[in-house]
Amino acid sequence: MVNHTSVTEFLILGFPEFPDLQLPLFTLFSFLYLMAVLGNLLVICIVCADQHLHIPMYFFLANLSALDICSLTSIVPKMLTILLAKNYNISFWGCILQMYCYSICVSIEFTLLTAMAYDRYIAICNPLRYLNIMNKRACAVLAAASWIAGLLEPLPHHIVISQFTFCDSNVINHFFCEVAAVVKLSSSDTSIIQTMNYIFGLFVVFIPFLLTLTSYVFIISTILKIRSSKGKSKAFSTCSSHLIVILLAYGTIIGLYIHPGSMDTADPNKLPIAMYIVILPLLNPLIYSLRSRELKVALKKAIMKTH
Repeated sequence: MVNHTSVTEFLILGFPEFPDLQLPLFTLFSFLYLMAVLGNLLVICIVCADQHLHIPMYFFLANLSALDICSLTSIVPKMLTILLAKNYNISFWGCILQMYCYSICVSIEFTLLTAMAYDRYIAICNPLRYLNIMNKRACAVLAAASWIAGLLEPLPHHIVISQFTFCDSNVINHFFCEVAAVVKLSSSDTSIIQTMNYIFGLFVVFIPFLLTLTSYVFIISTILKIRSSKGKSKAFSTCSSHLIVILLAYGTIIGLYIHPGSMDTADPNKLPIAMYIVILPLLNPLIYSLRSRELKVALKKAIMKTH
């Protein structure tokens, strides 16, 4: 590291614009983090324990819950130490690792949501062959492909950033090692990162979005062809939870990151980004729990067994 940078650690500012709210913010984010982790752990445990939930939709949901826990844990614990203990320091390689961990979580999430959209497409558009197509092997391959692709896609991005020179400032104006905030500190030519950002966005957000959109065009087209209103309602209910999660994920990421000049923003909207990082993983298990009859039944059974 000494060969390519004079910076051995970074200072993460956190939320200095709210000097009187450090303790309330710590309390709020601690509560949301705890609830999100417990909620997602509960989903994983229920799906694993109940044989009736050993179907593709809940298999992917358990993967999504595990991913949400990883995503939260890569960001929130360090943010809480900044808020409570004023521990702003993070090592150079610790910062690179945090950036990479968060990037792979974003990448895997959109890939998993695309796999879940494909599962719903087969369930509604080709129900007679659903069990043959979405067998255990197919589900395992889709899940493994999502995780492997998510691990590999951001890797070149962060290898390049790790080779940049940082010698003017080591103060990150954010609550975690966010890519744009870190790249802004480099004295190297960072134009390559702009290009890599577009490529990353293409493969991680745009292509999964197109595939998901295509699946739902066929899904909606099939639902509209169903004659009975009861049949339409039942078909729509099987994908409504997933559709809500997709709208939240894509809507939020587009609103926060995908806009002109996002890499050049001098004062990032840190509080909305923090709420997105913490609240979305909390909403996912709530949405599925409230809208899935099978999950609610399994949850009631688990509660009754504990009494």
